[in-house]
This record gives sequence, C-alpha cells and structure tokens, in this order.
Amino acid sequence: MEETTISTLKQIPLLTVNAGPRDGEKWIERLKEEYASLIQFVKMNKSSDNDWFSISSNKTGTKWTGKCWYIHNYKKYTFDLQFDIPVTYPATPFEIEIPELDGTTSKMYRGGKICLTIHFKPLWAKNVPRFGIAHALAMGLAPWLASEIPHLVEAGVLSKD
Repeated sequence: MEETTISTLKQIPLLTVNAGPRDGEKWIERLKEEYASLIQFVKMNKSSDNDWFSISSNKTGTKWTGKCWYIHNYKKYTFDLQFDIPVTYPATPFEIEIPELDGTTSKMYRGGKICLTIHFKPLWAKNVPRFGIAHALAMGLAPWLASEIPHLVEAGVLSKD
C-alpha cells in the first residue's frame, strides 16, 4: 500500500457497531458512526484540496447515490455513483456502481459495478466491523478511479474534450 493511502486510512475513524439494515436500533447506531466517519473523511479531503465525491442516502441508509469525479490532464470527469447496503452488511461489503461506465473496462462487472474483489474485499474482511462506507470509498473507489479513468481517456473511451 502507498504511504499516502495508509495515511488517509489512518485518519478515517473506525466503526464499532456491528449491525446491518435488519438490526433495528443497532443499525441506527451504525448509521450514526457511518455518517461521522464520512463527515471526517470529507473534511479531511476538503482541507487537502482533494474533494472528489458527494453522496447522500435514503431515510433508512440502505440506498446511497451521488457523484464522484476524477481530474486527468486538467479535465474533470464526473460520474453518477450509487450503491445499496446489503442485508448482511458489514460482513458483506456493498458493491459500488458507476452505471454510465458499464462495459467500458474489464475491471467492472455488469451494471457498472467496479471490481473490488482482488484487492479491497480481503482487506474489508479482515476489518469487519471497523470499516465502513468512507473506508470503501477511500480504499476501493479512489484507487479504481485513479487506475481506470486515465486508461479510459487514453483508450478513447472517455472524451478528452
């Protein structure tokens, strides 16, 4: 892992409540931790001029939508972002989707789900229930964007202008 990645990860608060959407009040406590962790992550990103996503959830915290962006060669590429929290969360991580990029890269599954199986899911499994949404964005989505967007631009899949 890169030093900057480790530094970022250390600054994101770890979660303690091991609860999913079917766990009633415990899920509400988990959501409070998720939001606190996300707020800290966003503050950290903004303070280092590295703001790259915005998300919000439905009332139950099970459906999340938003935008993510990546700047490559001084051009900003913005994408819709979504994910559903599985009922077995946090034991099972959620799948991050960028629907408009569906089928554009081999590191993506049907429906625009980004590939996290090889690198991120084993790390997630070792850190249940301490990892949450902010960790998945930092350790899953951010590296995926950094790896795939430049490749998609250079391959002509994403427009350079």
